Amino acid sequence: QVQLVESGGGLVQPGGSLRLSCAASGTFSSINAMRWYRQAPGKERDLVAAVTRSNITVYADSVKGRFTISRDNAKDTVYLQMNRLKPEDTAVYYCNAGIRIGYPVYDYWGQGTQVTVSS
Repeated sequence: QVQLVESGGGLVQPGGSLRLSCAASGTFSSINAMRWYRQAPGKERDLVAAVTRSNITVYADSVKGRFTISRDNAKDTVYLQMNRLKPEDTAVYYCNAGIRIGYPVYDYWGQGTQVTVSS
């Protein structure tokens, strides 16, 4: 059974840093794009950043220059380095990936990890 397992959330002061990780486990052929989303209370889930298998990246305007997404294909893991965190970055962060099992590609989500930016 394929799973995405996130780690690295927590409480941090404004201006601080956190690094999120998301590892895929189970049996599959390959992983296509990997993404981080976030959802604040009462708001929709929004795309934060995405990275293709060939390391092309895209970012939401609100995190450009502060967040960096990267992946390690050998470890089937995606990371989100978050610097200069702001209170408005507070949200549950979700990992998402398109995972190929045989021929079809399936959409998987992690369970979410809470990030709280507060003094």
